[in-house]
Amino acid sequence: MKIILNCDDLGMSMSVNEAIFELMDQGRVTSATLMANAPAFDDAVRRIGKYPDCSFGVHLNLTEFAPLSSHAGLGPLLNEQGDFAGIALINRRDFRWTAALRAGVYAEWSAQIERALAHGVAISHLDSHHHVHTQFGLLGVLKRVRQRSGIPRVRLRRNVGSWTQPMGMARRAANLAWNLTLRHVAGARTTDRFAAFSAFYDQLCCGVAWPGVIELMCHPGSERFAMETALLRGDWRGRMSREARLISYWDLG
Repeated sequence: MKIILNCDDLGMSMSVNEAIFELMDQGRVTSATLMANAPAFDDAVRRIGKYPDCSFGVHLNLTEFAPLSSHAGLGPLLNEQGDFAGIALINRRDFRWTAALRAGVYAEWSAQIERALAHGVAISHLDSHHHVHTQFGLLGVLKRVRQRSGIPRVRLRRNVGSWTQPMGMARRAANLAWNLTLRHVAGARTTDRFAAFSAFYDQLCCGVAWPGVIELMCHPGSERFAMETALLRGDWRGRMSREARLISYWDLG
């Protein structure tokens, strides 16, 4: 088993940056994804160069902070202050990805990637805040952005659940369909599996292991994920077999 342990939300705040880089210093995580429109972006990009053995992707964002693009098509995603209005809006049943909105998303995601590149970040892969890149209505936009930027690696939808919160059959089928489309239609390179670190840990404690490459998502420094951060700082690797090892997204090829 090969594990990519990816920290989401790099750049969200100074405290999140500190927690992520602390874990990288200790060799406990191998990857992170950067929010290009977040308040602590500049601090993050100043420090990334100290970690050549880690991979850094872009955490595509449509749900928090102000957009980088002024594209008029983004209007339905914004609040009165001009910031992204949150994931609840996108999750509404009556929400639709219109052609104008998709054009705005393409402009915004392109701007986020370009900002990271302009600051010298070698981008290893793409994922997103609140998993917005996994919306079926944005699959074509994701493909265009990926091809334009030349970034081949993209995060899957979750295909590993936990014992305490198993995935239902309908959700599992939808995730499988999206993952197959991502690989075979959008042409992305992916891991074999994707899970939250806490779900992986639950199954690891029960003796479950997986062949191939699995990406684990974590959120160090976030108050909502304090227990997860404590687990990351503990001896969870002692529960794995000797053959299991941590890799980065660059090792995916």
